[in-house]
Amino acid sequence: MAVSDWQAFISQTDQRMGALRGGIPGVTKGFHEVARSAIQEGALDSKTKELIALGIGITARCDGCLAYHSKAAAKYGASREEVMETIGVAVYMGGGPSMIYGAEALAAFDAFSAKD
Repeated sequence: MAVSDWQAFISQTDQRMGALRGGIPGVTKGFHEVARSAIQEGALDSKTKELIALGIGITARCDGCLAYHSKAAAKYGASREEVMETIGVAVYMGGGPSMIYGAEALAAFDAFSAKD
């Protein structure tokens, strides 16, 4: 795993997910509702929840999670420093593999938070 173009990665994954939605619409609709409900504002704000999801994605070694949650964290206004601390906690919980995926998560966040 070494994604260099996170925008293209999301585009490709969106296409693949579209095919999946067509095959199992009930499951994907249910998953979308779970995701929407989990991230909505509550005791924790959406930015914090996306940072938690990013940390879990790092420890789970999920490329798609890095892409989508980095993008969402940037959308909700996460700073690079907040992402770095999220990576630190993920490394604490996941060890060496999380160091590798943490570096990938930072690259993804930088790609999505870059000002054009």
